[in-house]
Amino acid sequence: MASFNIACLLIIFSLTIHQTSSLSSEYYSKTCPKAEEAVTEAVKAATANDPTVPAALLRMHFHDCFIRGCDGSVLLKSNGNNKAEKDGPPNISLHAFYVIDNAKKSLEYMCPGVVSCADILALAARDAVVLSGGPTWEVPKGRKDGRISKASETTQLPAPTFNLSQLQQSFSQRGLSVEDLVALSGGHTLGFSHCSSFQNRIHNFDSINDVDPTLNPSFASSLRSVCPMHNKVKNAGSTMDSTSTTFDNIYYKLLLQGKSLFSSDQSLLSHPKTKALVSLFASSHDAFSQAFVKSMIKMSSLNGGQEVRLDCKVVN
Repeated sequence: MASFNIACLLIIFSLTIHQTSSLSSEYYSKTCPKAEEAVTEAVKAATANDPTVPAALLRMHFHDCFIRGCDGSVLLKSNGNNKAEKDGPPNISLHAFYVIDNAKKSLEYMCPGVVSCADILALAARDAVVLSGGPTWEVPKGRKDGRISKASETTQLPAPTFNLSQLQQSFSQRGLSVEDLVALSGGHTLGFSHCSSFQNRIHNFDSINDVDPTLNPSFASSLRSVCPMHNKVKNAGSTMDSTSTTFDNIYYKLLLQGKSLFSSDQSLLSHPKTKALVSLFASSHDAFSQAFVKSMIKMSSLNGGQEVRLDCKVVN
């Protein structure tokens, strides 16, 4: 079993290296020079009408990349007997797919059959961070779109209940380091979570404690009031941090205060190395921004697609 796991990691690592070297920030410079502008326009227009769009696009990109690489498979709709990724349990709450569709429509008018849906999503995630006040970066382009999307594979996504060991395994299988894990967790600076993702920490935590003792008591009390044991409010939940539409390092500051939502967040304080990185990012916005950009480029370079879809919802 150990040799099998090592073999899998080597295959994933070689895939990462191959794809990283084949991507280029100038990929569309001749074939579709205004590709990035079209994506930015679509993200800006949507965000102006709905401030939750940036968080949605960033999360969508993560969820795409962690299944089969960044190949736009999360964008495909279920078809016939095949239930697609977007309909898997962890992805039911994903939204703002229309932003990618709008960008694709513009690009198909400008440069038919040239820009992949996977690249559009990678660019949209970058724009989402920038529009939220975060850093910008050159997005390497040239990803191809995948033809396979299975809801059953969404069990591979790191869960909010994961401990540090489980998180490390999930990230390492994708060629991502502990540093990448802590930096990319900072994406939780944007967005909202439903009660179900942190219910385990505020009710029946273990045989001794009803509430996770690592939670700040007043914070836990506020979460319990919003998410009672038998919650019947469909969209009840909490923002990921106190500035949920601004890309900043508040997530890490609150984490150190016992005010994080997920068990997976809290687990970052369970080891000296990850805790030191949390402390660094909490104390330095610049250190976090630089690490986040580096890890985003690394993560988004994972790709195993085969085509450029003409419609992001269906294979060619």
